[in-house]
Amino acid sequence: MPPLRATIRHALPNVIEGKVVPVLLFVGLLELAGTTPALVGALLWSIGALVRRRIRRETASGILILTTVGLITRTVAALATGSLVVYFLQPTLATALVAATFVGSVLIGRPLAERLVLDVCPVDDEARDHPTLRRFFSHVSLWWGFTSTINFALTLWLLLYQSPTTFVLAKSVLGPITTTVTLLVAYAWFRSLMARSGTQVVFAEVPVARRAN
Repeated sequence: MPPLRATIRHALPNVIEGKVVPVLLFVGLLELAGTTPALVGALLWSIGALVRRRIRRETASGILILTTVGLITRTVAALATGSLVVYFLQPTLATALVAATFVGSVLIGRPLAERLVLDVCPVDDEARDHPTLRRFFSHVSLWWGFTSTINFALTLWLLLYQSPTTFVLAKSVLGPITTTVTLLVAYAWFRSLMARSGTQVVFAEVPVARRAN
């Protein structure tokens, strides 16, 4: 496994492309041109990034895929209605779609957790093809789908049965807690699975050969 510095260098471009640019583009267009251009502009950036990756035969990052899926849901809902409930429902529906995407990726044999890990951790093909690691990717994709489903169910309950103020306050805490628990359990799961299989995890500089998907 690569050291922390190499991981950061590998992860930063994916985070900027998939998360930072869409947010900055949305905020900038919102201030300069209004709601609709902001929604459409952020979505077009993400779709354009996916198309560019495909044209160049590059692997699209899991972060970019998830961002695009979420933006499609939010943009369609926002353009279809101006309802406050629908506005708050947008990220809730995105969470449900993310859960389905994780589970569906396992069913087709291409677990999304693998892409997310490779977004932030440059692993060579030999390590990537290790049977224990491939099993971990499938298991953790199902785990992420499960926690996303729980997040969706709790968020929907808050939206339908609590006041808007309570919803906003609770949602601002629920998301980070769910993500933190998901990541901590996934990390502990990884260490335990590798230990049980007798596989030694070594953090060292390695040349990374990423194959196209």
